[in-house]
Amino acid sequence: MNRKLISSGSPFEEQIAYSRAVVDGSWIFVSGTTGFDYATMSIAAGASEQAEQCLKNIQHALRQADSELADIVRVHYILPNAADFEECWPVLRKYFGTIRPAATMICAGLLDPRMKIEIEVTARKSSKA
Repeated sequence: MNRKLISSGSPFEEQIAYSRAVVDGSWIFVSGTTGFDYATMSIAAGASEQAEQCLKNIQHALRQADSELADIVRVHYILPNAADFEECWPVLRKYFGTIRPAATMICAGLLDPRMKIEIEVTARKSSKA
């Protein structure tokens, strides 16, 4: 099976030596993704706005892998402040309401103090693709 590396163009990927996503056969592993808008290298102040951008970034990576959000089977949410998680729920319902992947929320520090949430997903391409 072929392995494909996907980049978002973020300078973090080169600096830290990782890929936004790795495709290995039918599996897609998307790295922890923060709320940075990589086109402008800006980040919103609120957790829900950052969650929205995280999911847009993840969706972009999945599309580069010929996949979609519907292929997500596992999601990990990482937040420095657990109290911010509930603010993100409407955004998570918007994207995952019908997908309902297996999920875990972890409270841990993130690299940049502006980051309120980081989201990592695992997807598996459907056999229809």
